[in-house]
Amino acid sequence: MAPPLEKEITISEVSDPRVNAAKLEQGPGDICKDVERQTQHPTTEYDTPFSVWSRSEKKFIILTASIAAFFSPVSAHIYYPALNRISEDLNVSTSLINLSITTYMIFQGLAPAFVGEFSDNAGRRPAYLVCGMIYTIANIGLALQNSYAGLLVLRCFQSAGSSGTVSLIYAVIADVVPSSDRGSYVVYAAVLPQLAPSLGPVIGGLLAQYANWHFIFWFLFIVATVVFVPLGLFFPETCRKIVGDGSISPAKLNRCLTNKIQERRMAAENSNIAQPKQNDEAPQSKKHSLRFPNPFAVLALLVQKECGPILIYTAVFSSGMFSTLALIPSQFKKVYGFNELQLSLCYIPLGCGTIAAAFIRGRIIDSRFRHYANKLGLEVVRNRKMDLTDFPLEKARIEVVLPTLYLGSACIIAFGWTVQSETHLAGPLILLFFIGFCSSATNSTFQVLLVDIYPGRAGAVTAANNLLKCWLGAAAAALVIPMINAIGVGWTCTLFSVFFVAGSPLLWFIMKHGPRWRREAAEKKKTKDHDVDG
Repeated sequence: MAPPLEKEITISEVSDPRVNAAKLEQGPGDICKDVERQTQHPTTEYDTPFSVWSRSEKKFIILTASIAAFFSPVSAHIYYPALNRISEDLNVSTSLINLSITTYMIFQGLAPAFVGEFSDNAGRRPAYLVCGMIYTIANIGLALQNSYAGLLVLRCFQSAGSSGTVSLIYAVIADVVPSSDRGSYVVYAAVLPQLAPSLGPVIGGLLAQYANWHFIFWFLFIVATVVFVPLGLFFPETCRKIVGDGSISPAKLNRCLTNKIQERRMAAENSNIAQPKQNDEAPQSKKHSLRFPNPFAVLALLVQKECGPILIYTAVFSSGMFSTLALIPSQFKKVYGFNELQLSLCYIPLGCGTIAAAFIRGRIIDSRFRHYANKLGLEVVRNRKMDLTDFPLEKARIEVVLPTLYLGSACIIAFGWTVQSETHLAGPLILLFFIGFCSSATNSTFQVLLVDIYPGRAGAVTAANNLLKCWLGAAAAALVIPMINAIGVGWTCTLFSVFFVAGSPLLWFIMKHGPRWRREAAEKKKTKDHDVDG
């Protein structure tokens, strides 16, 4: 019988002088035996690095994806300060101009359902290239047109191109970062998209007041060109279905200059151990048959035991937060008499809150993961995949969510009543900071949990999350003004918060039963795969 595999030296053991001394006492024969044992017992997927990309390269990849995802929310919010001027120039009513917001949000929710499914099969790079092309061309058309019909149609294309990138960012994280380290990368993924709701109105207000509303779309075109051209040249394919851990050479459509640099570096590293492989011997990506994306496959996630309730609750929470922000222009203008530029500046505290959450929340997410790993006697090794079948993922993630969820609900109530009471402006602005912090922290943690549950379909599950949030947000935004007219802004915000708190027992239920649901799903998938192989 072969001797048992000895314990692998980990990062924590390297710093232990007792371990180092024991290793130094080994002779050449002992070292040869170690090598022989490793040869007799090949490593599993949990012993090999999760990704070949270095930590700095992962940061670059995720930050680039974050920049691309920035265009969807900023394109929505940069448009708001110019609504009145566009209505006057096109000689249409404000209600018709507001219809362009509704159609934008419809496509903002629908497009990721196609793009997420497409990227899970064809790869992330083709999806980014298609989205960037559609978005850039739509901005040129919007900058040149002067008709309401053209505005309405091209805004739909603009939304479809930009919102597709939202479903890709957390898919990219799932491709290159294991569950144990994902929290520390949230800051790079979330900071720019969540800054857009506060930054967009400021840019739009400045351009609308000191230039022409067409310059808004010229500005977006220029920035998109600066982003998507380098992205097309240097952004590598990360989809694990195509490149695995990043060491598999992708097909031509999925290749970029970064892939060539990566392959040369790996060849140089391997040359110190063995003869480098010829190009025709290098591992190649498997060819996958492309099919038209099915958005109903994304909707099917809603009926999953664990995924469905999380998606629905996240959408309800996000729609309530969005409605709170949607009442700012009308209520601040009524109470404080602000113009468009002054109104846009009121979103800055919100952006500061989201940035603070992005930097703080990631550390807390990883800390709770390691807490439960230590309780179970599991060792967390950087850039290593872990068997999470029996791991309490739901507790590790949702316990981080609950404090910010309840604090955010309380801040929304306070915000509504301070605005209704016409208090000093400092009160609502301070509360907006905490609302932005709590909203960002809660949503990003929910998204990490969803990707943990469905790592192989990260694009699809992110698309489903975005679809529900956008469509429920559009409905809630349409209802908020009639609700304020009927019961006042204070009771409107209170009602939203009551929904959040009343639905929170569902999260406790998921924490209790989620691990069992994941085990059942894993066993079902294993049985299905066995039947197919048989």
